[in-house]
Amino acid sequence: MTISDSEAGVRLALRTPASVDIFTRILTHGPIGRIDVGRQTGLSQAAVTKAVAPLLAEGIVTADAERPVRATGPAAGRPVQPLRVVPDALLVLGIKVNVDEVIGVATGMTAKVRWSAHRTIADSRPETVVDTVCAVAAELIALLGADAGRLAGVGVAVSGDVDSASGVVRDSPLLGWHGVDLAAPLRARLGLPVLIDNDVRALTIAEHWFGAGIDSGSFAIVTIGSGIGCGLYLNGDVVSGSHGVAGELGHLPLASMEAVCVCGRRGCVEAVASSGAVLRAVRDAAGAPQLTIGDAARLARSGDEAAIAAFDRAGRAIGAALAVVANLTGPDTVLVAGEGMQEFELYERCIREEFTAHAFGAAADCVLITRAHTFDDWARGAAASLIRAVVRQELHRI
Repeated sequence: MTISDSEAGVRLALRTPASVDIFTRILTHGPIGRIDVGRQTGLSQAAVTKAVAPLLAEGIVTADAERPVRATGPAAGRPVQPLRVVPDALLVLGIKVNVDEVIGVATGMTAKVRWSAHRTIADSRPETVVDTVCAVAAELIALLGADAGRLAGVGVAVSGDVDSASGVVRDSPLLGWHGVDLAAPLRARLGLPVLIDNDVRALTIAEHWFGAGIDSGSFAIVTIGSGIGCGLYLNGDVVSGSHGVAGELGHLPLASMEAVCVCGRRGCVEAVASSGAVLRAVRDAAGAPQLTIGDAARLARSGDEAAIAAFDRAGRAIGAALAVVANLTGPDTVLVAGEGMQEFELYERCIREEFTAHAFGAAADCVLITRAHTFDDWARGAAASLIRAVVRQELHRI
């Protein structure tokens, strides 16, 4: 491992595209034998041995002699010493920025959370967020103690249109940001490499490398919560879009044109399907501005017609949006996740009905998986995005 001359942060000794491919396979599929690494990457055994040797020497990868596995393919049945990444050989911080809170986690290379820290924020002004992100990072670094010397950098996840190459948040309606350079002040204050990414794209990277999408040919993640997001894994990679914008499912015009979105446009899915939109509808109908989303869910479960109608509208908009994703990209799996999953049974019937009504042909065969997420999971996504950038040798080019 080496340190960049221009910026602190541990770097991996991956000097060729082949070594990146080999290390990625070990990281995401280990423990795994050398023969299987070569077969799955299409590289020769000599290339695998050459790439793995410096990683073994530096303690980044280990050959687990105590837990041999059986090779697959032509060498099936032969016991081999599997290769696996040493998780804590390199550490990262992942931080999620919300409107009223900053959540951070410290993880190793496999994105397993070691420590977490949460801090509320009084407002979402960029300077307030920078101060709070730095405070959360400092808290996590203190928790890591001497291990903080193995930090590779900090990943920060933000909702909206994010240019990861420049570290600029071009447009975040939820935060009220336009053209905010978030990376530069964080790098200056933290003295570490910083990667800014869209929160749903970061979550998709985490699922691709460490979750439901590890062996999937194509998948999508749709998140329900303060916003409606979508991440896509297609043709061997997570889709970023030529301008850094892709999967903005929440801003498809599939709702009534009477519904005004936080982005200022009309008819967006998010304008009726976000937790905020549902809550506003229930509050207005009940004449009770103090209600929480939990109160709205309890009203719907108790049979309140206005609350049921609000969740139904949300479900139908989400279901139609899921059908658009299935029809356009044909994923084998769609993972529906997010903090809004706590109320999923209130959306589910309408989501599935609308999806079935609009998914075309075999697109309807994609599997819908549901999973609740905490904000720690979002922060873990930011960590995974940073890990991928480190492995791909992209972080120090940003």
